[in-house]
Amino acid sequence: MTLRPGELAAALEGERYFADEGLCTAVHLALRLGRPLLLEGEPGVGKTEVASVLSRVTGLELIRLQCFEGLDSGQALYEWDYPKQLLQVRVAESRGQDVGELYREEFLLRRPLLRAVRAERGAVLLIDEIDRADSEFEAFLLEFLGDFQITIPELGTVRAGTPPIVVLTSNRTRELHDALKRRCLYHWIAFPDPDRERAILRASVPGLEERAAEGLVAAVQRVRRLPLLKRPGIAESVEWARGAVALAEDGSPWPVALRRALGLLIKDEEDTRLLLDHAEELFTDA
Repeated sequence: MTLRPGELAAALEGERYFADEGLCTAVHLALRLGRPLLLEGEPGVGKTEVASVLSRVTGLELIRLQCFEGLDSGQALYEWDYPKQLLQVRVAESRGQDVGELYREEFLLRRPLLRAVRAERGAVLLIDEIDRADSEFEAFLLEFLGDFQITIPELGTVRAGTPPIVVLTSNRTRELHDALKRRCLYHWIAFPDPDRERAILRASVPGLEERAAEGLVAAVQRVRRLPLLKRPGIAESVEWARGAVALAEDGSPWPVALRRALGLLIKDEEDTRLLLDHAEELFTDA
């Protein structure tokens, strides 16, 4: 399924994901050229959600590989079901039968990458936070990302009949290898501009009035310009709006509701103190 950038933007908006022109173009080219899409950006800008939305738009299964330190090929590609193989040996021996071939499909445990290759209709494969995995793990991905195939020594090479749509995300906690980047189409997702963030809030927060949305987005934009340890992402601004709306419905005046709900926007004590020190300038017109 390949949509033009304008059609793709409309399809994403139908799933309440408001992508800018740059991201729509990157997704379009990744789909059109059959290339993995590498998305970088600060936490909370919507990188992971791109894969979820593409799954819904295309109707394909979403397969997720969450990366972490120590992740190895067995957890990502495949493993042999050793307990089942051992049981086969014991049953054969008890019956005086030949053990037979132990490395066959019925003993193969499909991990995310192999599941994506074997998906008959194709799939959307999310390789989330690749920067959290050890740099050595990237070497295991190169064959897969280059040719959408996996080599299983006991069975041979398994190629994807329908190549999966692959989305990789990174928060840039470390630099990725050039060999991996060469196999991908790259896009940096920045924080949204005020108009796009207001559109996101209107779609995600029922009961949020237009004037309140404008004030809240203006406050969030100011907050992100402060020297914070962690700048709030889109997810945090949405939760902040939901919390403030709930408090306003319970009787708190809007500016007071925003300040009382700050725990949904900021998740660090030092950052909270910094915001409170700048409260007057941040929330003046909120």
